[in-house]
Amino acid sequence: MSTRFICQSCDYKTPHWLGQCPKCGQWNTFVETEVRAAPKGLGSKSRNGSPTGFIPTNPNVKPIYLNEVKASDTKRISSGSKEFDRVLGGGFVPGQVVLLAGDPGVGKSTLLTQVAKNMQNSKILYVCGEESVNQVKVRADRMGYNGKNLMVISETDTDNIAFLIESERENVDLVIVDSIQTLVSSEFVGTAGSIGQIKSGAQKLSGVAKSTQTPLILVGHVTKEGSLAGPKVLEHIVDTVLYLEGDSQHMYRILKTTKNRFGAVSETGIFEMAEEGMLEIENPSELFLSERLKSESGSCVTVVMEGYRPLLFEIQALTSRTNFGYPRRTSTGFSTNRLQVLIAVLEKHCGLDLSQHDVYVNVAGGFKVVEYASDLAVCAAIASSLKNLPIKNKTIVFGEVGLSGEVRRVTYEEKRVKEARKLGYTNVVSPLKSKSVRGALKEVLAA
Repeated sequence: MSTRFICQSCDYKTPHWLGQCPKCGQWNTFVETEVRAAPKGLGSKSRNGSPTGFIPTNPNVKPIYLNEVKASDTKRISSGSKEFDRVLGGGFVPGQVVLLAGDPGVGKSTLLTQVAKNMQNSKILYVCGEESVNQVKVRADRMGYNGKNLMVISETDTDNIAFLIESERENVDLVIVDSIQTLVSSEFVGTAGSIGQIKSGAQKLSGVAKSTQTPLILVGHVTKEGSLAGPKVLEHIVDTVLYLEGDSQHMYRILKTTKNRFGAVSETGIFEMAEEGMLEIENPSELFLSERLKSESGSCVTVVMEGYRPLLFEIQALTSRTNFGYPRRTSTGFSTNRLQVLIAVLEKHCGLDLSQHDVYVNVAGGFKVVEYASDLAVCAAIASSLKNLPIKNKTIVFGEVGLSGEVRRVTYEEKRVKEARKLGYTNVVSPLKSKSVRGALKEVLAA
């Protein structure tokens, strides 16, 4: 038995204690951890003349051909929410381990309480690590949920939770642990939230969930950089990773899949944060554009693919004379670096003088757009605001903009056009119609 010092921020290992981690630069993050030697016989050289040179722990282990494996249809468990089931790939799979991550206050606990409310015919165990049982009760009352199918316990000991899942295997259809960062186990060194505790807790609970065939949801936090708090191995342990995103100043939330062993990746679900809970949005594109002012300059509609789902967003731009020598470029929901590039393209290839103008770009509704297919819409909105000319009625714009001023094709063009026409947008300006930004601006700006 030996020990190693492990950084609780980045998992860097060293044989001796260090004040500052040489990998991540954090101070006082090293914790001494026991390292157990591998069992004898595992990977050790054989002394009895074995042709392989190693002693197997199980000599009966043999591979089989893939065509001999019989595929079985797994019966899924519905969450009672079409949007949540869409993200999961059709519902929960028995023994599935789901990691739900998101910023503090974005609505993770509210979403899971809504799932419990929707699954009235299933028994659910809710393990509170951060909240008290009374706090869960207050939230349920606010949502109009009587909680007859919900068992609640306030517990942070990993071993007790594992025992509870095992003992209640016949009475529980879904387990929710909120959150994985609060769990501790006496078997491992470190405080709650340390890399060792998070990793061991996730492994132990995942093993119990699979052995009892009980779906398990682990709630996780994200860091200020937007990545999941804890070791990267946490995402490898679980079967599905979901991210709940949204601006705290707005009511809409997007649930995204970044990993799913039982369904498609990059699926999305759209919810509305309301007083009575997390409500599904059946037609998000129509709702996102319901407050848009028509015939106003600086407003352009684009279609963005959220996974395999086309969604319509409003891109807003505002240009104004700068009061300083250096004009400002500010964006909300859109990359500021990408905005700088598009402004340079407009000045170079379209003859627009933005050197004396502040430029502000906003994605209405508090959403974030990272797809390059929105480039052309951003350019159109900026040009519309600068010239004070509105975008033509029933016009939708999408396409990637290159540094030479060309408009490049994007994926799922047919899906985008179909969604736009379904909502009444007859004038579709895309890479199929316009090959340059200059030509696209002539197509979209009203005379």
